[in-house]
Amino acid sequence: MQEKNNPLLCDIESGMCETPGNDNDSIGSNNFKSIEKPIKVIYYTDPICSSCWGIEPQLRKLKLEYGNSIEIEYRMGGLLPDWNYNSGGISKPSDVAHHWDEVSTYYDMPIDGDVWLEDPLSSSYPPSIAFKAAQLQDKEKAVVFLREIREMVFLEKKNITKWEYLEAAAKKAGLNTEQFKIDYEGKAKELFNEDLKLGKELGIRGFPTLFFTDKTGKTEKVYGSKPYESYENAVLGLEPNAERSIYSIGLMAIFAKYPSLTAKEFSELTGTPRNEVEKLLNEEVGKGKLEKRTTKNGSIWKVKNLK
Repeated sequence: MQEKNNPLLCDIESGMCETPGNDNDSIGSNNFKSIEKPIKVIYYTDPICSSCWGIEPQLRKLKLEYGNSIEIEYRMGGLLPDWNYNSGGISKPSDVAHHWDEVSTYYDMPIDGDVWLEDPLSSSYPPSIAFKAAQLQDKEKAVVFLREIREMVFLEKKNITKWEYLEAAAKKAGLNTEQFKIDYEGKAKELFNEDLKLGKELGIRGFPTLFFTDKTGKTEKVYGSKPYESYENAVLGLEPNAERSIYSIGLMAIFAKYPSLTAKEFSELTGTPRNEVEKLLNEEVGKGKLEKRTTKNGSIWKVKNLK
């Protein structure tokens, strides 16, 4: 039996893209200082982590329902340093293509694995460093930037190690692209290395990993892609009195919150039965309110004329 220790060979059922050799599970209290809200979440992820793309519906819902109680800090884990290994059934970029197609079906989130055949990435470090550069300007815009580059790689088959795509995503996220380039080539690399160092200290073995911590230091960990209730229970386990925010589930109200949505995301956020979602969204395309991008493994809908 092959060892499944290749980080790009994610375990679909556990929802984890694992890295080998990091078993420390201790959490230093210094990592959770400066909590403004009742709960701080340290979210370890990577721009090309397919399981992380798989939890976007749950994570987006968590932000809407418990955004008043949680403060999420995004950290980059360094999923793919380079191709200098041969393990877990993946030794070259083309090996990832079929796996990504399988992941797409399992999580019901559109992913086109053909990027690994047409314009494969050599590493996930450049887009990770770019995210840290975005964070230096604006944490919220950095999250928008991360979403943009994920849509680029998972749906548009773009090699997001290339500067042209990183710059385009930064512009779309509303970042100052000149400062973004300066930070990308400078301080962001240091911040990325700090993320990697903290990841080792926290015993991060794969992505996604989310640490939920209250002001006393009590911690709940959610490891891998899990149903929404797992993330909600982590919040309520630390803050039983956390109030769930009520938000409008009207179609355009949801798109005002998140200007691009997959069918799975729309279903999760609105409670609309999954088998009814695409018809509903396609009707809005027909009315000229939304536009649709279709891949071989699913679609994404955006507010019309969104640039």
